Amino acid sequence: QVQLVESGGGLVQAGGSLRLSCAAVGRTFSSYGMGWFRQAPGKEREFVAGISWSGGSRDYADSVKGRFTVSRESAKNTVALQMNSLQREDTAVYFCAASRVPVVVRNRSEYAYWGQGTQVTVSS
Repeated sequence: QVQLVESGGGLVQAGGSLRLSCAAVGRTFSSYGMGWFRQAPGKEREFVAGISWSGGSRDYADSVKGRFTVSRESAKNTVALQMNSLQREDTAVYFCAASRVPVVVRNRSEYAYWGQGTQVTVSS
């Protein structure tokens, strides 16, 4: 059974940092792009960050650019999202996803596997 398991969410004060991790179980995704999405209450799931199969290409939503960093360790079959300077607007459930292609993509339909999500809450 293929699973993506996120960890690292929690409650943090505005201006603080969190590091999310995503571990793939059941198969390797080293040949595919990986992405992070988030969904706030009452809103659609949105792209946050993505990384290509090699790690050589990364993409970020404008709202997180300069504050978040996506990385991957293919040998460990993991991907991480370092989140700094967190703002209340970053409060959401964060999802890790594995795409069907090796490049970075923003479209949700390009992602075949999804984690169960981890809650990030930023307080003022």
